[in-house]
Amino acid sequence: MTIKELLKQADTVLKDEKLREMFKRCFLSTLETSVKREGDKTYIITGDINAMWLRDSSCQVNHYLKYIHNDSELQSIIKGLIKAQVEYVLWDPYANAFLNTEDVEREYHDTTIMKPYVWERKYELDSLCYPVKLSYQYYKETGDKSIFDQQYLHFIRTLLNVFECEQNHSQNSSYTFEREEAKKWNLRKTETLQNKGRGFETRYTGMIWSAFRPSDDACTFNYNIPGNMFCSVVLGYLKEIVELVYQDEYLQERIVDLKFQIDYGIELFGIVRHPKYGKIYAYETDGYGNHVLMDDANVPSLLSIPYLGFADANDEIYKNTRAFILSKENPYYFEGTRAKGIGSPHTWSEYIWPIALSMQGLTSLLQHEREALIQTIIDNTGGTGYCHESFDVNDDTQFTRPWFCWADSLFAELVIKTYFE
Repeated sequence: MTIKELLKQADTVLKDEKLREMFKRCFLSTLETSVKREGDKTYIITGDINAMWLRDSSCQVNHYLKYIHNDSELQSIIKGLIKAQVEYVLWDPYANAFLNTEDVEREYHDTTIMKPYVWERKYELDSLCYPVKLSYQYYKETGDKSIFDQQYLHFIRTLLNVFECEQNHSQNSSYTFEREEAKKWNLRKTETLQNKGRGFETRYTGMIWSAFRPSDDACTFNYNIPGNMFCSVVLGYLKEIVELVYQDEYLQERIVDLKFQIDYGIELFGIVRHPKYGKIYAYETDGYGNHVLMDDANVPSLLSIPYLGFADANDEIYKNTRAFILSKENPYYFEGTRAKGIGSPHTWSEYIWPIALSMQGLTSLLQHEREALIQTIIDNTGGTGYCHESFDVNDDTQFTRPWFCWADSLFAELVIKTYFE
């Protein structure tokens, strides 16, 4: 099925006009507003910030992959995005967002090693994982192995070098990050790393250290559990790619060993016993017995565990964790007169994210829950007909990020899962 055929089918499948029109707008949002072709590469901005995040750009096109088979233009766009992502990671594997030109004034002047074409150098574990997920899924849909060239092999080795280094961040890593300007206004201290830009001390756990969360906020304790879960899944993809294309036994051994250490670290350090919910996954830990019990709207999240492919939705610990994070025990779960759901320290209190509402639906086993969440999103666009980064649970006209394509794409993905599959 092509995109054109899907949208035509929507006229029949989606009976509600408001749902049908919003689905079409959100489905096409990235293709119509955010794609820039530059030779054989594709640059996809996040929306109202003119920069490309590795995470956002991957998520913005995820819902297009099923419709790529008979669409050479779409295939070329996504193939070009993979190429651009790989080149950006090789340019600086510690950066999370990039520019397609040197002639842009950055919003902040951070104390870290800033190269041209880097918009932001917040080291986030998940940002390195998303290009692997996209390239693996692209290959699975198209059978096109040409993306796995020698440059991609260099990309794999670069990832593994960073991952292995950051397992022992305190001893091995030279990465630091400070945002001096943020100290004047960022009272939560989420925009910069403490301890002279190195973050607080951590103990070796087998997991991989991350400076920042998928929300671009600094980690409290730097072993982010959902980020490591995502990395474990992605290492499984890399193992398959290396076996299929490169036949490098040493590389395979490194991947298998790293995945084992991460999985063991999650099991040993990432699970806590909650007095009400029983065994649940922590959001972060430092390896010394300290944990952050919460969830954030951004993906990877604890809510997204089945979506990531780390555990089944019926897994007992996941079900306990889900009950916890969708309750007021989670400090970033908010309820109001218009909606309830998960927010983020990245935005104001009482603001929830459509990304989290969509992810709640995508990981739900209940059709009626998915339909209710879709309706909540439709009813809370502030009259724009598009998703936003976040909105006030009591007043949807109060929102952040009027143009935020990731949220649009994930909403479209939820509608497809709910009504087309």
